[in-house]
Amino acid sequence: MYEKLDNPVYHSLNEYHKKFCFNFGDTKFYNPEIASFGGAAEVSGEKDITEYAKICDDFLIFGARPDLGNLKTDLSLLVCDQYILENPVKIDLTEEIVELKEKNQEELLAFAMKFYPYYFKARTPELGRYFGIFKEGKLVAVTGERMQMNDMTEVSAVITDTDHLGKGLAKQLVTFVSGKIFEDGKTPFLHVAESNTGAKMLYEKLGFMHRGTINLWGVKR
Repeated sequence: MYEKLDNPVYHSLNEYHKKFCFNFGDTKFYNPEIASFGGAAEVSGEKDITEYAKICDDFLIFGARPDLGNLKTDLSLLVCDQYILENPVKIDLTEEIVELKEKNQEELLAFAMKFYPYYFKARTPELGRYFGIFKEGKLVAVTGERMQMNDMTEVSAVITDTDHLGKGLAKQLVTFVSGKIFEDGKTPFLHVAESNTGAKMLYEKLGFMHRGTINLWGVKR
């Protein structure tokens, strides 16, 4: 049922996010202004990577180890755990959660890029909806949607300001965003670094089920 999650970038760009697709041979990449991710039907090849590297210096390829051939690049590996949520989370929402609109874009970008500059680009918010919690008029926690297929949507950008950690804000936001995804008739999924045990404990408490691991290959020209 969830086989497409073995190759989430490729299938997102083949389906719901087709308009953001840069297609090089067998490999599909996101427009680098939106997200520097790629994925191939089988294995990303040297020719495809060379073409994308002309417009994007640093990017991630999800899934199988890319074939770089004689291409001179740095290659690093990040192993992520992949989770899915099959039923809505049943907890009370006590925080005021607001959808971040165009008027909030500058603050959202500054906040997200402070914590995840590699994963968040100027046009990343175009991938889906983003929601936040404000305290005293300041954005202190964010969660949104990233990769999207026709029947599945990734929960992403789970970020809490360091001064507000331990207050359950991420728990509230992940619950809220996953609920919105269920309302769309889709299944929520997410990725988290294998080493991030704290985040994994939170997701598992909310009912996310561990599906397996997926490799993210960092390619740096």
